[in-house]
Amino acid sequence: MAQTILVTNLGGPEVLKLAETSIPNPEPNEVTIRQTAIGVNYIDTYHRSGLYPVPQLPMTPGMEAVGIVTKIGGNIRNLRVGDRVCYGTGPLGSYAEYRTMPASTLLKVPDALNDNQVAGMMLAGLTSWYLIHQLRKLTDKDTVLFHAAAGSVGLIFCQWASALGVRVIGTVGSVEKAAIAKANGCEETILYKSESFSTRVKELTNERGVSVVYDGVGKDTFMESLDCLQKTGLMVSFGNSSGAPPSLDIGSLGPKGSLFVTRPSLFHYTDDRSSLEEASSALFARVQNNTIKVAVNHTYNLGQAANAHQALEARQTSGSVILEP
Repeated sequence: MAQTILVTNLGGPEVLKLAETSIPNPEPNEVTIRQTAIGVNYIDTYHRSGLYPVPQLPMTPGMEAVGIVTKIGGNIRNLRVGDRVCYGTGPLGSYAEYRTMPASTLLKVPDALNDNQVAGMMLAGLTSWYLIHQLRKLTDKDTVLFHAAAGSVGLIFCQWASALGVRVIGTVGSVEKAAIAKANGCEETILYKSESFSTRVKELTNERGVSVVYDGVGKDTFMESLDCLQKTGLMVSFGNSSGAPPSLDIGSLGPKGSLFVTRPSLFHYTDDRSSLEEASSALFARVQNNTIKVAVNHTYNLGQAANAHQALEARQTSGSVILEP
């Protein structure tokens, strides 16, 4: 039996309940892992609340973790019992002491990286990779705006982009978070609660605007973000922590400067093994050469998953949040 977080009814953090569940034996293409550290991400709150659909109830949230292989299916040749592995793109169900899952989703963990570090970086790091290298390849000629720059994705994105010579402007919710963002590659920060971020962006860019806005916040930032873009700029809406963005009149994009808008998903950029390995190899290399430092600033026991979600949704966190089984 294994300790597992189960959700039987969609709702607030209070629906996250600790339960005892059986551990399925692996099918031929699966492995069972004993998880040692589990990442908590905003997408987990979307699944818990029902904002994003889940296959069925009861369900276990969570998209990333690291652990040790304890059993392997009959067709598995590239993994052995005792291997340390991780994943950052699901499938859903990481809030558990043990889980059985497809071997194709797992990656071997470099020896130099510790468990909490890996659990706190996979989804955020893979997201940063596709935003920087695949969606629109950034160069040292770009100035970009990143909302929630002190969050788990923000801190990794800012370090990675700044290492490439990209100028990153970030929005944050407090002076403390501004200091964290600046220490992690964000050149300028904007306190969105006390000033208009679009006005400040124009001041910081001599009225030109930025080439790309990366918005994981949604409702509270989407429309004003369009006013931050330069001519033919790109608006990237990759999350909605404040709620879904309002409806957009596509005709408004022309007068604003022939703007582009996209709503991408990490899972379309890592849905084949070669892309997943390319992304993870790039991430592991950046962390091992200290271009990227992973800030695991909040750790909870598995049974405290509700507390972790409460802190995340109240915007009381910075960097990565971890559950320890």
